[in-house]
Amino acid sequence: MLAGIKRQSKINIIDVTRLLLISTAIFTLLCAASDNMYASGYKIRTVVIDAGHGGKDPGAVSPTKYKEKTIALSVALKLGNYIKKNFPGIKVIYTRDKDVFVPLYERGEIANKAKADLFISIHANAFTKSTVSGTEVYVLGLHKTAENLEVAKRENDVILKEENYQQHYDYDPNSPEAHIMFSMFQDAFLDQSISFATLVDKQFKERVNRRSRGVRQAGFIVLHQTAMPSVLVELGYLTNPTEEKFLKTEQGHVYLASAIYRAFKEYKLHMENTNFPDEGLAKSTAETSTPTKNPPTESNNNITFRVQVVASPTKLSSSHRKLKLVEDYEEVKSGGYYRYMCGKFSVFEDAVNYQNVVKEKGIKDAFIVAYKNGERISVNQALAAIKN
Repeated sequence: MLAGIKRQSKINIIDVTRLLLISTAIFTLLCAASDNMYASGYKIRTVVIDAGHGGKDPGAVSPTKYKEKTIALSVALKLGNYIKKNFPGIKVIYTRDKDVFVPLYERGEIANKAKADLFISIHANAFTKSTVSGTEVYVLGLHKTAENLEVAKRENDVILKEENYQQHYDYDPNSPEAHIMFSMFQDAFLDQSISFATLVDKQFKERVNRRSRGVRQAGFIVLHQTAMPSVLVELGYLTNPTEEKFLKTEQGHVYLASAIYRAFKEYKLHMENTNFPDEGLAKSTAETSTPTKNPPTESNNNITFRVQVVASPTKLSSSHRKLKLVEDYEEVKSGGYYRYMCGKFSVFEDAVNYQNVVKEKGIKDAFIVAYKNGERISVNQALAAIKN
């Protein structure tokens, strides 16, 4: 019996090691793709919109038998039409445009094969207590709370409806191995995903007057399958009588789709015209900085370049794996979350060299940001100002 246990333990260690090696290689490629998103001339050309559930999988069902799959498809199609109408140069792809069942792995494959620049998965929520209400916008990450875990479990259980699902998923989404993979993959496009998620959350609160439960992280398989910025939107709780009434209406669908579209429009503007996706948020919020260590203090009248190493919706401790890799950083709070900057340079080439040093230390997705008189601007604007 003991020998059998030892063999099983050895097999598990080998499996986890193999998983880590494969995941690390893929993660390195994803970080390179993430870096390219900040390059000059970047354009959003393809968006994949994923209407959750469908066909034999109804998703959440309200007390009056209204199905999640119905609202998800309605809002997804409306969102796609808004984007196509206002941005005819953008290709919009639906993972489903009718009431059919699409396996989770196929949804990710559709986005990856299309080389999409953004993946938006649309859902509605449910809970055992009818008093729970509100919208939620998820990005990929570990389950921070038991509540987030339950939402992810409910959405991930869809794989059990797929034929021969074991052939398409070589891990249990709730296993330790899955947690390892999620913890590695979540960083590749996390900044961009959080930026878009924050904009969606803002639109829900300010323009549609929905109760917000915030931007969250959890291990959704459908997000893990995609190699681009991705979010999963929970439009509200079908188990709440007031929200169910709103979610069942065509007007409610229009409001929700319009909110996501406005967030997309703002996100597109930030990504294409600036080197920081939520610059607009930073401009609309008083920016405060708390120095934690003394950075290099090179300055040039009013233009400075810095290297951002990580961003988070919550304050990070000095023991965070990325912050431990750098000797000098400064914490800057803006746009609803904390950003950690290194260096301060008046010459762009110096900032590039320092960025390379930071990357060599292991922070592959570090990128350059620019400031003029303390206000964030795009790198292109800063270079143009110096040239002139």
